[in-house]
Amino acid sequence: MSRELSAAVPVAAAAGWAEGFLAGSGLLLLHDDKLLGLADGWLAGLGASAPRVARWLGDIRTFFPVSVVQVMQKDAIERLGLTRLLLEPEMLDAVEPDVHLVGTLLSLSRVLPEQARESARAVVRTVTGDLERRLAQRTRSAVNGALNRASRTSRPRRPADIDWDRTIRANLRNYLPRHRTVVPERLIGYARKQQAVARDVIVCLDQSGSMASSVVYGGVFGAVLASIRSLRTSVVAFDTSVVDLTEQLSDPVDVLFGTQLGGGTDINRALAYCQRLIIRPASTILILVSDLFEGGNTGEMLRRVADMTAGGTQVIALLALSDDGAPSYDHEMAAALAELGVAAFACTPDSFGDLMAAAIERRDIAEWAHRQASS
Repeated sequence: MSRELSAAVPVAAAAGWAEGFLAGSGLLLLHDDKLLGLADGWLAGLGASAPRVARWLGDIRTFFPVSVVQVMQKDAIERLGLTRLLLEPEMLDAVEPDVHLVGTLLSLSRVLPEQARESARAVVRTVTGDLERRLAQRTRSAVNGALNRASRTSRPRRPADIDWDRTIRANLRNYLPRHRTVVPERLIGYARKQQAVARDVIVCLDQSGSMASSVVYGGVFGAVLASIRSLRTSVVAFDTSVVDLTEQLSDPVDVLFGTQLGGGTDINRALAYCQRLIIRPASTILILVSDLFEGGNTGEMLRRVADMTAGGTQVIALLALSDDGAPSYDHEMAAALAELGVAAFACTPDSFGDLMAAAIERRDIAEWAHRQASS
């Protein structure tokens, strides 16, 4: 491979060879450091010039499948110290947009020069748009279905509250062929108008550097949940301070650029703020997205969690909300939360809608997480 990717071989020829060698997938690069190192070396030979690296990134997008591009791009940025080059507009125009790139851009958001800011927002908008198209409908369907099931009653107060489809199916034995009519002896409907707010959801995002992918997905899901009228959704991001992003939920790009990746972690302070948002404990779901490495007052944090759960609030701790695999997290803190009845586990984006449905229906979240991990 080193010979085929040498500087003497034209980019197109080298890329064609590598694509065949990798069989159209970047997985081999993920599992073999030597091969990934050779790919790094190919890039390193270009030097640190932003225009030359930008051309390289453009070339690999032309000749390699997306899965290979994303692996090589992420590794090149992290291993070869190219993060600062992303401040250049030509670099942003050359890269393949993905969740990890968005995380890197968010970590740089405070130092992006004006000429690169619009390019960065365009990259973030492309990725969030793709994620919304992939995840939004599934999430809305799962949440709305759970809300409907949670609010069913056999004594609907008004005709507008009757679920006619389920009512007819429940009374088919009362069909009168002569009159071609079903006699509805038992009504099935909703306990409240569906426009009413049925649940309050608070998403609390740890924006330390290790949580970058989770912040991206959390921001997108926050915007999706905010679009469901039966939910009152708040999104809070924190490091050692707390920022409320709820007003930006109409646009996930604004939500993400409202975060500031990196810095310390004070979960206790974030939960103190979230407590003030809880006005209906029995109807509130608090989702803490964090690796649980607490830099604040651990004892006070656990007491807050205990107080919230005792008051009826459902508290769920997601160690990661991403497709990045098994996360690194504070095992002792996770065990302490488990003793309080709070499940702590990693959740993939594809499973998040089902998790919300389970929480709305007040199913056992620890059991749900166990089933997901076993499937």
